[in-house]
Amino acid sequence: MDVSQQLADFEASRSTDVLTRATPIDVDIGLLAAYDTTPVDAEDGDRESHLLALTLTSTQALLGGLFTLQTKSTEQGPVVKLPEPEFKLPREKPLPKPKPLTKWERFANAKGISHSKKDKKVWDDDKQEWVNRWGRDGKNREGEDQWLHEYKSNDDSSVDPRHTARAERKARVAKNDRQHAANVAAALANPTSTLGRETAPASTASKDVKASSRSVRKAELERSMLVSKTATASLGRFDNKIEGEPRAKGIKRKFEATVGDFKSEKDAAMSILTKVGTAERKKGPKKGGEGEEGGLNKRKAVRFEERKQQLANKRSKGRK
Repeated sequence: MDVSQQLADFEASRSTDVLTRATPIDVDIGLLAAYDTTPVDAEDGDRESHLLALTLTSTQALLGGLFTLQTKSTEQGPVVKLPEPEFKLPREKPLPKPKPLTKWERFANAKGISHSKKDKKVWDDDKQEWVNRWGRDGKNREGEDQWLHEYKSNDDSSVDPRHTARAERKARVAKNDRQHAANVAAALANPTSTLGRETAPASTASKDVKASSRSVRKAELERSMLVSKTATASLGRFDNKIEGEPRAKGIKRKFEATVGDFKSEKDAAMSILTKVGTAERKKGPKKGGEGEEGGLNKRKAVRFEERKQQLANKRSKGRK
């Protein structure tokens, strides 16, 4: 048996010879991509093997470009740093709009104040460990948990320092909440406001803020009203209606048409009859019975006759 042709085809399929291209292959090492712009010749005999050879040629060109980069030895082995990509990929969506600055951010930029984010953990010299800056067991509650406080000569001895520290912390939290709400309202009033742009007049901004807050409050009230209706057994069906009350949207019951497809009606009836018959067939004979269901229970009949005979004998003895 001559298998020379099969061996030749196998060697050709594993060949690493590259093809000569009329247009040089464009290699973008930054994206690990190789672009072959030469059109594929449709008159080639074996199209699949030709495409495989083209892929091999592009891959070897990409690997050759990688080996030209400067390597750096590490514990994991030689490493290279990829250059910046040459091909600029287009964006699917437009650039995001600049986020509006808060009042403090505008003030900090105008005064040249640099903002540094605080760490969540701080070092406690007394406990000799890292503790939370805020929250439970936080550093900001240190005065509330102390068992010993220093009194000055002008301090009121009837005031509890722990309650005072707690009240001050609550006041700071409330102030921050008010400032945050004001910043959010200002951002809603001017969604495109950034530093360097003229802001709207105070009167216009206040009107917009009031309108937006009013619409938000109205939506919350409508939602609360719809939720409160579910507290009754009738789901608010018999409750008194309020003028301008939104209509609750729910799932409506669907009924079958009185006149329609008789085949579906027949199938539904037959399915019910089948289930009834299956349930009857699954029932086995009662405890103590013999034979098939519906037949004579001989043991029960014998016991019944014996019991009947005993009662008759007792009655006859009683009459004597």
